[in-house]
Amino acid sequence: MANLTSIVMQFLTPEAITQIASFLGLDRAATQKATEGAVPTLLAGLSDLVSTPAGTNQLSRLISQQQAGPVTDLLRNVGAQGLADTGSSMLSGLFGGRTMDAMAEAVGRFTGMGGMGGKSLLGLLGPIVLGALGQQQRNTGLDADGLASLLRSQRSQIVAAIPSGLANQLGAAGLIDRADSVLRSGAAAASSGASRIEDAAQRAGTWAGQTASTTASRVAQWPYWLAAAIILGGFAWYAIGRQAPETVAELQTATGTVGMAPAEFTVDGVNLANQFSSSIGALKSALPGITDADSAQAALPKINEAITQLSDLNTRAAKLSPEARSAFAKLIAAAKPSIDEMCDKAAAAPGVGAVAKLAIDDLRTKLDALGRV
Repeated sequence: MANLTSIVMQFLTPEAITQIASFLGLDRAATQKATEGAVPTLLAGLSDLVSTPAGTNQLSRLISQQQAGPVTDLLRNVGAQGLADTGSSMLSGLFGGRTMDAMAEAVGRFTGMGGMGGKSLLGLLGPIVLGALGQQQRNTGLDADGLASLLRSQRSQIVAAIPSGLANQLGAAGLIDRADSVLRSGAAAASSGASRIEDAAQRAGTWAGQTASTTASRVAQWPYWLAAAIILGGFAWYAIGRQAPETVAELQTATGTVGMAPAEFTVDGVNLANQFSSSIGALKSALPGITDADSAQAALPKINEAITQLSDLNTRAAKLSPEARSAFAKLIAAAKPSIDEMCDKAAAAPGVGAVAKLAIDDLRTKLDALGRV
């Protein structure tokens, strides 16, 4: 299956980039860099959105409303300002106004455009991204659930496409898991280290070739490659091992996208690690936004959906082997402190208790029960 980030970027032809650059007041190179960061940022947000049936349905409805055709025609017919305004409103409805503003600030800082410029860029790109997803859905014959599964399965690829500077900004704002940023940083460090080791090995090989036979040169080179493997392993250990316990838990659950979690967690064709990751993602999206009774009411569908998923997990987890149950319980226990903290903050907000206390208590009970399986 083609990479979704690449599919969307194909819609942004040189002519389209030129029109967007003119509207934003940027040169073409800066606009190209900005779009290459903003497109996977939006796709990462959508991959989180479709972690629930409600989010999947919401995305499907919006995709069905998008106009088909080249981006240049869309910009010409609707106008850049009109498209930006429509897209901003649409994305605020999808992600929530505060999330949209935080995303715009992160993109604006990364590109140097500021928050308003970031919002205009995201607004322009929103309908383009949804239109590209709609065309991909039609071309492949996917239904709404199939497209949602595709988005979730490619989340790691999508996040990897976000430039590291922007990924750090998004991680600091809580828009992508800090674990994703850690993995990117660790991979970058490992790659840099590998390049330096390879250069050293090549230089050593050249020196050996000048003083001995080809066979002797090859024998002389292998310790450097062994050193490279050891150093790469060290970078990986450093990137993961230095994190706090709850961050390690986020690493374990955030990477549990469809088809990537260990097969030992699969029961009745459902990978429990993936389903747990989906539930935690929905809670991380819903709980931090609870600040009053209205926001609590708005978050209840996601919380209740997560509770239903956790109940299903509890039933299925009983069928795991003893070893898999033990490993799965550790995942639950590691992730639980961060969810408990979010629940505490949400429950303490004015007016929330009367609206969401029962749901939050039920959520805690389900997590506790799941950790004892």
